[in-house]
Amino acid sequence: METAEIRRRWLTYFESKGHTVVASAPLIYDDPNLLFVNAGMVPFKPYFLGQQTPPWSRATTVQKCVRTGDIEEVGKTSRHGTFFQMNGNFSFGDYFKQGAIEFAWGLLTTSQPEGGYGLDPERLWPTVFRDDDEAFALWRDVIGIPADRITRRDEDDNYWHMGVPGPGGPCSEIFFDRGQEYGAPGGPAVDEDRYMEIWNLVFMQYDLSAVRSKADFDIAGELPNRNIDTGMGLERMACLLQGVDNLYEIDEVYPVLDRAAEMTGKKYGEHSSHDAAHSHPDDVHLRVVADHVRSALMLIGDGVTPGNEGRGYVVRRMLRRAVRSMRLLGYGGKALPELLPISMERMKQSYPELETDFARISQIAYGEEEAFRRTLDQGTTILDIAVTKAKQSAASVGGGRGATLSGEEAFALHDTYGFPIDLTLEMAQEQGVEVDGAGFKRLMQQQRDRAKADAKSKKSGHAHTEVWKKLRELGATDWRAYDGLACEATVRGLVLDGDETKELVPGATGQVVLDRTTFYAESGGQIADSGIITTPAGTLKVLDVQRPVKGLVVHTVEVQDGPVQVGQSVETKVDPDWRLSACQAHSGTHVVHAALRQVLGKSALQSGSYNKPGYLRLDFAWSSSLSTETRSEIEEVANLAVRQDLPVSAQYMSLPEAREWGALALFGETYDEQVRVVQIGGPWSRELCGGTHVSHSSQVGALSILGESSVGSGVRRVEAFVGIDALRYLAKERAIVSEISSLVKVAPAELPERISDLLTRVKDAEREIGRLKQEKALAAAGSVADQARDVFGVRFVGYQAGDVSGDQVRSLATDLRARLGDDAPAVVAVTGTAGDRPVIVVATNGPAREWGVRAGDLVKIAAKTLGGGGGGKPDLAQGGGSDVGKVSDALTDVEHAVGEAVTSR
Repeated sequence: METAEIRRRWLTYFESKGHTVVASAPLIYDDPNLLFVNAGMVPFKPYFLGQQTPPWSRATTVQKCVRTGDIEEVGKTSRHGTFFQMNGNFSFGDYFKQGAIEFAWGLLTTSQPEGGYGLDPERLWPTVFRDDDEAFALWRDVIGIPADRITRRDEDDNYWHMGVPGPGGPCSEIFFDRGQEYGAPGGPAVDEDRYMEIWNLVFMQYDLSAVRSKADFDIAGELPNRNIDTGMGLERMACLLQGVDNLYEIDEVYPVLDRAAEMTGKKYGEHSSHDAAHSHPDDVHLRVVADHVRSALMLIGDGVTPGNEGRGYVVRRMLRRAVRSMRLLGYGGKALPELLPISMERMKQSYPELETDFARISQIAYGEEEAFRRTLDQGTTILDIAVTKAKQSAASVGGGRGATLSGEEAFALHDTYGFPIDLTLEMAQEQGVEVDGAGFKRLMQQQRDRAKADAKSKKSGHAHTEVWKKLRELGATDWRAYDGLACEATVRGLVLDGDETKELVPGATGQVVLDRTTFYAESGGQIADSGIITTPAGTLKVLDVQRPVKGLVVHTVEVQDGPVQVGQSVETKVDPDWRLSACQAHSGTHVVHAALRQVLGKSALQSGSYNKPGYLRLDFAWSSSLSTETRSEIEEVANLAVRQDLPVSAQYMSLPEAREWGALALFGETYDEQVRVVQIGGPWSRELCGGTHVSHSSQVGALSILGESSVGSGVRRVEAFVGIDALRYLAKERAIVSEISSLVKVAPAELPERISDLLTRVKDAEREIGRLKQEKALAAAGSVADQARDVFGVRFVGYQAGDVSGDQVRSLATDLRARLGDDAPAVVAVTGTAGDRPVIVVATNGPAREWGVRAGDLVKIAAKTLGGGGGGKPDLAQGGGSDVGKVSDALTDVEHAVGEAVTSR
């Protein structure tokens, strides 16, 4: 049975049992504690926590999930994967233990022709919490399972909570006996390899007042409404129903693995047993490729763009691990164009939007692979140099043993060049060099600590999430940003330095929570409103507005005069000029997005945005730079839309209705079931958006595109000014053009031709100057050669050529070597200072090389003195550095090295 069919049967079964089918939430979810959705119940947390009222009493879903904590274990065991799908059925104060158990048993054991999974009842083993006699009795008496096949387990295995005070309760897990070839008999408590867990039924019935660990917590009492939260691993069920040993071999994953094996000439499973543990390295690499290609496909599909931090870094790491694994398997070509379409073909059965959006997804993924291929080439060269230095250093003190690459060098490869540490470890080991792993980890931890400290200080006023959750319990903020600029409100809470307080005094900067507000809280790329809050005693300047938890709007303020106290009546006053400019910028973003899609095609989808009064930037999927003509066309289409005075409106509807209507859901955003669709000119621009907008496109005013650039693999960025800021920008540009026209004495229309002519003249002059310098240097070569000094039988010339290029230095060195002839050993070292950076070239003749004097060795010594590096062949080598003042010292060092080489032979 295909995975897509297992999924379909799940949803059909529970829908027939009165459950509302809820679409999977995106992998990026609005939860400050989560990088990605990592469990099927995550979208339902607000209902279980009592923060929101569920719109249904019964629900079912197949939720997309990603877990990255054990990414290094992917491929090594059958249990570790990054992307997976969790089937869930939920009850909110409706059915409880008996209903959950009967539903689960029915779907598992109903025959396949009748719509079930058709599992053998004799091979199903339930577990219950140690003290849960009710669940034990239901399995034994209602379902009819013998008591010796029902296992009681303790808190570590059969009790669920969120790790914080809140709902919790015992659970009952269902295991399937895979047979004696997989392990010992005796049930799940004996062998969880033979007995595979397939379903967990959580009976949420208690309010936990304190949680100290998985097994150590306090129960305050019963929940007012008992709930059910269950989870079945879709991939695990696929393993059972498809008769395979692990998730890498199911129909949604194996085709990628099979193609990777074909491309690399490997035979998967040739050395493996049932379990993926203790696998041959080739099999591990193939599994990494299959898992990471699918995971990256799903994450990019949900709007994650590869980057250097957060979610973006996870995708980047997955793609790079997949590409690197293909290289380790012996495949050096472009891998993703062969593999990603296969994964899309398998996954589109359940997620058809992947095929619709594949142009964007593939563009980003292929661009990332190409960038990483360049990284590998560059990083390998740098690593080779570092390894050589480590060997030389070890040789000078211990005969070559104990060569170690420092943690600083390994960290620089990782941090600056994106070179994976595991690749550094492997390649260094191949050359007999150790890596200071402890030093690398220390630097990585320091970087993480800095990032955490920075993140903690941003946007939250240093307050802990628990502070906001407590204030949220007082009720959601009545948010009125769409309705006006001012309203009466009451202060519900005040926070100073992360802690609740009753009063903020003049001069203090803290956070204010109101029962209602007209201030726009930063979201969807739009920054927060500016303005003031007036109190009976004075004024609060609003510095920022955020939503630290869902439903709660928090104002960061500076108290200008008069204290503000909890319970006071206040008035919010948004700056009208700020709001108008913000509306212009946000509507302008939609206009530019629509113009991009009209000019470039539907694959040019927005992947991120930022707008503030008068300015916007928009990131979109595209792999190459835009020509000047294309940018001008996009700008013209956008301004024509502004000129047409298109109506701008917002409507609320369900998410499925919005998608059917053609509204664009922007990647990286999380949406509720009811969404707000903003349209400009009807179908020309329809997007899901929570921002503030003008009422007609003409109110955007002038729109001037500043430029376009790359911000990552397969992602471009366009920036623009709108409204009065666009007019100011154009006026400034006009003034610059006028000034340049006056300087070169031509009309503005003739500037391109005139400047082109001037640049040509400058280049011709530079070439002529270079030619004259080279002639002058070569003319002096005769007298320089006559000044050769004897160094233990070697004729040595050290010459400072002055301000000449590297090529000219090389020509001079070879000319001097020719003048010295081959009658006796000769070495030439010439320096130049091209562009204020020193360059050195060393040349040796045949007799000198026979005496053991090699140019490559000498230039490395000189380059080290100059603060750089270099290398080359025994007869000719070149290096450089950064310290011009060390040129004379470098030539002296070469002369001494010549003497040492000759006397030690």
